[in-house]
Amino acid sequence: MTSSELETPPLDTARRLAEEGDLDAAADILSRLAADPEEPDRAQAAVGLAVVLEQRGDVERARAAARTALATGHPEYAAQAACHLAQGFEREGRADQARAAWQAVLGVGTAAYVPLAHLALARLAVEAGHLEEAGDELRAAVRAGVASGDDKMGAHAAQRLAELMLEHGEPGPAAEVLLEALEFAPADEVPGLRVQLGIAHLELACAEFAESVEGGADPRTGALAIELLARTLPLRGRDDDAGRVWTYGLEHEDETLAAEVRLRYQRDA
Repeated sequence: MTSSELETPPLDTARRLAEEGDLDAAADILSRLAADPEEPDRAQAAVGLAVVLEQRGDVERARAAARTALATGHPEYAAQAACHLAQGFEREGRADQARAAWQAVLGVGTAAYVPLAHLALARLAVEAGHLEEAGDELRAAVRAGVASGDDKMGAHAAQRLAELMLEHGEPGPAAEVLLEALEFAPADEVPGLRVQLGIAHLELACAEFAESVEGGADPRTGALAIELLARTLPLRGRDDDAGRVWTYGLEHEDETLAAEVRLRYQRDA
């Protein structure tokens, strides 16, 4: 071993070896560091060991190394270790273990990782069909992102929350979430938020048009509402619903309304 190698910190040597593909040598160094309770870089070494062992295909030992890092409580590397565990469990479809690992990230409390954990817990909740829980986690992700100064993450969480609301027929609350997000979102996130806000407004418009028809509007107003609803629904990919709306108007028992709808329908003929 050369004098320069003796002077190089072991962690740097292990990193270089791993980058060069010598995973066994890297793992040997990292194992020694991670096994020493007095080693100041123990948490970092244990995380590095978890990554190297996983690359070697030694999943269980990798998880043991990650748990060693997590047990140190280090604000950075314990959080990284918990993320490593959670992502591995998710890849294997082990939702309960993944959820516990993401909760461990929250337990460490490192601000940079908290929004990521809430987003992941929301994803798991959606997969399990627990939509209220998913909404709560996404709201927490928005708050955590903004609180940590990661406005991009906060905007992403707000967009996902709005998507969830739109998917389950809540365009009004979705629009409120998006309007709030536009107040803090970075510039590159604004266009996407505005498009999604427009979609929410389309859904709200459809609801208002339908309510107007069902509310007993006069024939002219009712025909206008039917036309607007039928022409807006395809913008949301609901062509079949649009067809049913036209049919409802064209075959309406009120002959005056049906005639008005016929005139509007035939404008495209």
